[in-house]
Amino acid sequence: MAKLKTLYFCQTCGAQSAKWIGRCPSCGEWNTYVEEVIQKEDTQVAGSWKPPTTSPGAKTTSKPRVIGEIHYEEESRFDTNDSELNRVLGGGLVPGSLVLIGGEPGIGKSTLMLQIAMSLQQMKVLYISGEESEQQIKMRAERLGPQHPQCYILTETNTQNIFKQIDQLQPNVVIVDSIQTLHSGLVESGAGSVSQVRECTAELLKYAKETGVPVLLIGHITKDGSIAGPKILEHMVDTVLQFEGDRHLSYRILRTTKNRFGSTSELGIYEMQGTGLRQVSNPSEILLSQRTESLSGMAIGATLEGNRPLLVEVQALVTPATYGTPQRSATGFDAKRLNMLLAVLEKRSGLRLGQHDVFLNIAGGLRLDDPALDVAVCAAVVSSLNDLPIPGNVCLAAEVGLSGEIRAVSRLDQRLSEAEKLGFQEMYISQFNARGLDLARYGIRAHPVGRLDEVLSGLFG
Repeated sequence: MAKLKTLYFCQTCGAQSAKWIGRCPSCGEWNTYVEEVIQKEDTQVAGSWKPPTTSPGAKTTSKPRVIGEIHYEEESRFDTNDSELNRVLGGGLVPGSLVLIGGEPGIGKSTLMLQIAMSLQQMKVLYISGEESEQQIKMRAERLGPQHPQCYILTETNTQNIFKQIDQLQPNVVIVDSIQTLHSGLVESGAGSVSQVRECTAELLKYAKETGVPVLLIGHITKDGSIAGPKILEHMVDTVLQFEGDRHLSYRILRTTKNRFGSTSELGIYEMQGTGLRQVSNPSEILLSQRTESLSGMAIGATLEGNRPLLVEVQALVTPATYGTPQRSATGFDAKRLNMLLAVLEKRSGLRLGQHDVFLNIAGGLRLDDPALDVAVCAAVVSSLNDLPIPGNVCLAAEVGLSGEIRAVSRLDQRLSEAEKLGFQEMYISQFNARGLDLARYGIRAHPVGRLDEVLSGLFG
């Protein structure tokens, strides 16, 4: 029997130590070291995955090469038959990539991955589950629609047994639900520990890179919203996706926090239904669909998420402070930026907001940090303060500076096109954006302005 030894691992960053220490010298967190029993590195376990000699993707010993002599061919991506996931991944699934999807319990991660597995009709897909039985997965699959003739289900948590089945099946895509439930015989600690998560991910990473088979991992998250396990887990994978949303609401948002093969600012939107997740191709219509009449405290702002323009509803409520200290609350918007805009309104526009509570909300559950929403936030606050509604055919897209000037924003042409498509007739923009842009070709009237006072006078007189 191999000799065992004990090490201490940081649950936050994965750093190891021979003894327990209070503060991690790597990440600076306190009381994060836990004791784990591991095997010596020179021990081997029968059944660990090794690339077959006949594998077309097997690599030989690496040698240094001059960068100019390296030939690069752009690899074709797998079409997942899901336009929202394709957009977030940067155009499709890259062969040999390792993708990590995190989200809260019950948000729909397993449903999304099983739906993707069922949609890849031309490929052999292996869905590995360490959390659910075959019968539970079958029940969910029947709700999602037609069955996939080459979708294989494996309920196993031992990586050595998993790789035996993979070697026999030779799938085109592998999905693991979830990485925290797997355990490897190379490490003696329990499943979900720092060393187990790191070792299992390393084995799957080696398999993906040496065979060219994409692997999708589902990851649990902690109570603060970060993916459970060591931080090195996010460094090892190629793409990190966050599946967000309120379990009590129907809409789900898929974000990219890391992507080696594309942009990290893309956004995918789904609607949870009884038959699975429905792709939302035009989110602006949904975000604005509940506007039946013009009410005070509501303004429409044009924002961008990656390459996708969105028109969102900014809601503000301004009431006199009855408990002494005024409250400042923002949902879906940076609270510090809200305080800055309120200070600009007091200093530059003469509004008295010091004795008022201000509540701000971005409708639809979105979290946005686009500076182009500044003028919409200011307009919504003034509208609620004076109880004057903003016309329903007006939208806004501009940044507000500390001196009250209206600054230009990027890619205004896409924002104008989206507003025109949804039937808006007027848009307030920065006068610096109007330079070099042919506003006559758009079917929407643009108002170039240079000061915040000009916007407020144009909206409220």
